[in-house]
Amino acid sequence: MATAKKKEAAWDIKDRHYYLTGNKSPLSYTIPSRHSLRKPLLWFDESKGEQRELRYATNMPSPLRDEQKGEATLGHITFLNGHLYVPKRFQNLQKLLSLYHPLQGIRYSEHDPQMEAKDELEDIEFEVEALNAAIALDIDTVEAILRVENGSAVSKMSSKELKRDLLLFAKRNPKLFLDLANDENVQLRNFAIKATEANIIKLSQDQRTFKWASNGKKLMNVPFEENPYSAFASFLKTDEGVEVYKSIGKKLN
Repeated sequence: MATAKKKEAAWDIKDRHYYLTGNKSPLSYTIPSRHSLRKPLLWFDESKGEQRELRYATNMPSPLRDEQKGEATLGHITFLNGHLYVPKRFQNLQKLLSLYHPLQGIRYSEHDPQMEAKDELEDIEFEVEALNAAIALDIDTVEAILRVENGSAVSKMSSKELKRDLLLFAKRNPKLFLDLANDENVQLRNFAIKATEANIIKLSQDQRTFKWASNGKKLMNVPFEENPYSAFASFLKTDEGVEVYKSIGKKLN
């Protein structure tokens, strides 16, 4: 870390907790504690323009090897059940883990109550935004969004069931919900699915072609690796597709 020395100057002496990333909690997990050819442990010092070796020596105040004098007693860095508690008396280990170790943010992270509270607050605000947006939606948009999640099952649901499931969806996955709510194609996708369910248009078994159900005339080919209903929604916004949209709309009504 380029700013490690600056951070060390404003270092707060306290107990610290570290956790393995990715919600991993193996019984025992050891990370490198000293530099070697097989497992390099280096920190690039921008002020000197050079790599400096790191080493956890339990009897030294600094984790930088060139700042360690005399015979060193080397220690191991081991997480138990995904967690490592380092009391404030072990300043050398704390600084190695918090300021210098290259695996910080990759294999492990330091517990930061203020940052976690900030993240949790943002999550709550995001959820509230999604729930407020869900409450304000009209029933057609509710059905369109839920159809993406639940498929044709929404056709048999009452308006109250649709509203309930939408609120649960917004609470469970607010980001995806807001993405769908702001997606201009979601209504057109729903329109295409309803037209298919009403047997106005047909999607071929290989999901590559849309046709009129009445005469088998081809409407469009689905581009490779694209969702067929997303492709049809885009088609409905073309000059040719607008006429198809009007025709389907009359039949649906």
